[in-house]
Amino acid sequence: MDRIAFFLRLGLAALLAAAPWHLLAATPRTQAGGEATVLKPLSLLKKTDMNFGTLITSATAGTATIDPVSGAVTTAGGVTAVPTSTTTAAAFVGAGSRKAPIIIRIPKNPIALTRSGGSETMTLTNWTLDGPTTRLVGANEAFQFQVGGQLSVAANQVPGTYVGTFNVTVQYP
Repeated sequence: MDRIAFFLRLGLAALLAAAPWHLLAATPRTQAGGEATVLKPLSLLKKTDMNFGTLITSATAGTATIDPVSGAVTTAGGVTAVPTSTTTAAAFVGAGSRKAPIIIRIPKNPIALTRSGGSETMTLTNWTLDGPTTRLVGANEAFQFQVGGQLSVAANQVPGTYVGTFNVTVQYP
């Protein structure tokens, strides 16, 4: 058996010696993603949802407010924002068809965010925009804007994920 093992080892050594080293070397590989937003003139798309991140409640009511420019959340009263959670203002992108002003309309009335799997709610009010409501857009030019707001959190708010929807409108003259 030793003789057979010797010849097997010798044969394997000969194969490795004859193999091109570039085929034996490790070839690292990774992937990257690609993304594009395609717009038609006179269109509007949502890029990101409004996200208040993770909030901690207490026996005192409070508020969480998203800045429409930075997407940062500030809190007041008995609400604390978890600093490592992701927060974002709602972001939208649109396109004009000719050089003309557009009018962005954000909600004026409160909306309810309802706890998934439950009936508890929180109210989103005090809507804000990252700039003026009327903007000049060039012909076939894209524009973007962000929306913020204030979330009213009750004392001892029931834990869970709260979701809701709101509408924004862009008027093209």
